[in-house]
Amino acid sequence: MRIDILTLFPEMCEAYYSESVIGRARDKGIIEINAVNIRDYTLDKHNRVDDTPYGGGMGMLMQAQPIYDCFNALCEKLGKRPHLIFMSPEGKTLTQQRARELSELENIALLCGHYEGVDERVLEAIVDEEISIGDYVLTGGELPALVLSDCIARMVDGVLPNDEAKSKESHYDGLLEYPQYTKPAVWNGMSVPDVLLSGHHANIEKWREEQSLKRTKERRPDMYDSYMKSKK
Repeated sequence: MRIDILTLFPEMCEAYYSESVIGRARDKGIIEINAVNIRDYTLDKHNRVDDTPYGGGMGMLMQAQPIYDCFNALCEKLGKRPHLIFMSPEGKTLTQQRARELSELENIALLCGHYEGVDERVLEAIVDEEISIGDYVLTGGELPALVLSDCIARMVDGVLPNDEAKSKESHYDGLLEYPQYTKPAVWNGMSVPDVLLSGHHANIEKWREEQSLKRTKERRPDMYDSYMKSKK
């Protein structure tokens, strides 16, 4: 799988993807993630990619031309058109299910806005969908793009050590993850639940399922209700 991030700040993205699980997966060639600098495609002699909005208003808008040419150059390089997602607080909220669906695509491109937004015309011309990571506003689309691409990458076969590593995480199966503990067995007067020290794998698995249901019901009743309905 290949993910390309169209951004004004490629160094920010590269710094993140050189580390941890995703960095190792890149090194092994399991997944390819690249940051493409939109500014490289501006026709302005001063390398500007923004201008004032028509009708007045605060701030500056990213212009259509650099984004459009940047995306077309990527399409030519790939020999095909990747699925283009614009990171926007106006998009549909990211879910684990959508990340799983996107992980099955071969090529994805993520467009990062900045300043006060992006010329609407280029969004209408090339964007396939808009995704939000929550009901709040950030300075730019880079952090949301990193969140989305990390979430997608974890779903790609071979990125995590095994399938169980991702199948036991919160949200993967519609529930929150059960509480976990490590050594020492007693810390600050608090003990690890006896069942986890028993070595009885069936009882441990049962306890984890019960705790997962309990935690989801207490913390995310909306998720709990949806999960229970899906089991009927």
